[in-house]
Amino acid sequence: MAEENNQEVKPAGGGKGLMIALIALVVILLISVVGGGYFLYSQLNANNQNTEEVQKADAVEGGTSYKADINDLVLNLTDSRGREKLMKLSFSIRSTEPKIATIVEEYKAEIIDVVISQISARSSEELLTVGGKNLLKDELMQDINNVINTVTQSDSKIARNNVTTILFTTFVIK
Repeated sequence: MAEENNQEVKPAGGGKGLMIALIALVVILLISVVGGGYFLYSQLNANNQNTEEVQKADAVEGGTSYKADINDLVLNLTDSRGREKLMKLSFSIRSTEPKIATIVEEYKAEIIDVVISQISARSSEELLTVGGKNLLKDELMQDINNVINTVTQSDSKIARNNVTTILFTTFVIK
C-alpha cells in the first residue's frame, strides 16, 4: 500500500497539441478577416470608380450629357480551349448629342453588328479582365462613333464623334 501512494503524477502531454491547434485556429481566423476586408475594400473601390465614370460622362461639355441604351444582347463566345459560352450584355451610350436616343434606335442594327464583331474577336478570358473590358469599351466607343458619323454625315447639325462614354450595365458570361 505504501507503494501506491508514492507514484508520480505525470502531466498530460495533450497540452502542447491543444496549444498548437488554438494558434493555428487564430491564424486561420486572422487570414480570413484580412481576406474579407480586402475583398470588401476592392468592391467599394470598384463601385467608386464606376461612379467616377458616370460623373465624368455627366460633366462633358458643361454637364450636358445624353444617353441611349442597348439592352439584353445575347452573344456567343469561345474560350481559349474552343468551348462555347454565352454572354449577356447591356450598355449605355453617353453622348453630347441630344438626339442620340433617336439615332441609336434608328440605326440599332448597325450598332449591334459592330458590337457582335468586337465581341467575336475576343475570348471569354480576355473579356473577364478589367483591362479587357476597358479595351472593349474604348473600341466600342470608336466603332459606334464611326457608325454614327457615317449615318449622319448629311446632317451638319450633328457633331462628329459625339459618343463620349460606354458604360456596361449588364456583363455576364456563362
